[in-house]
Amino acid sequence: MMEQWKFLRYRAAGLFARRRKGMEMVQVAILVAIAIVIGLIFRTQIQEFVDGIFADLQSSKFK
Repeated sequence: MMEQWKFLRYRAAGLFARRRKGMEMVQVAILVAIAIVIGLIFRTQIQEFVDGIFADLQSSKFK
């Protein structure tokens, strides 16, 4: 009886660990999707900001 309990507990822990890894992958995918959407929404502002930074660097004597 004790052997069966240990086996079931070990099996349940393995299933939980796999399910947890799957949830971590889903969370990463959601965060990447949110970053892409934010990038698309603010694309022009981001581009203007980066262009301004590079223009300032080129106009200065930074070499």
